[in-house]
Amino acid sequence: MVVRVSQLTKEFKRGNTSFFAVKNAGLSVYPGDFVSIIGRSGSGKTTLLNLIAGLLKPTSGSIEIGGKDIASFNDAEASRYRNAIIGYVPQGQSLLANLTVLDNVRLPFYFFRREGDVTKKAMTLLEQVGIPHLAHMYPRQLSGGEMRRVAIARALINDPAVLLADEPTSDLDVQTTAEMMKLFREISMNGTAVLMVTHDLEAIHEEARIFRMEAGVLTGQA
Repeated sequence: MVVRVSQLTKEFKRGNTSFFAVKNAGLSVYPGDFVSIIGRSGSGKTTLLNLIAGLLKPTSGSIEIGGKDIASFNDAEASRYRNAIIGYVPQGQSLLANLTVLDNVRLPFYFFRREGDVTKKAMTLLEQVGIPHLAHMYPRQLSGGEMRRVAIARALINDPAVLLADEPTSDLDVQTTAEMMKLFREISMNGTAVLMVTHDLEAIHEEARIFRMEAGVLTGQA
């Protein structure tokens, strides 16, 4: 098992009021799994993904990734573990504008201080996502779909056990969305678990395990 979420809750407070963005969520993700969580805007799905990514601290519950409860980590520990075992594709445009495609992909490798030929590995990943010819271009020269592919390659550079993707098909046309789903399926078939959240039911690959999130509550297959 790659990810195990148990009784996970996240409460936010605003002044004298509070609300639960995630309520007692439970989820298991296995090697090679392709899991999609569907929900409308404000349903809590992005909060859940950020909790699993270690970007937010839960109010209660546990998040085991690779057998370790990251909910108990401090910020520095969570950051190191996230770089080692989690690949994260955030919503929207997340590339650094002053770096080339190749440099954007290589960047997390340097943060983790791993050894090996990072350029060769980055080029292999760019080939995997279908854009090796764009290696020396800059984000401003890319389409939305191309930028998303670069973000996926960057998320895979440290060989994560799980790839998390937040609304990866937002603002993409139908054809590019289908290509993106095919790519995620190929990644999962290579052994990396894929967990994505989306509001778009039509974007979901037919082989994905599908869950629904509404008002912070995660339920079984949609």
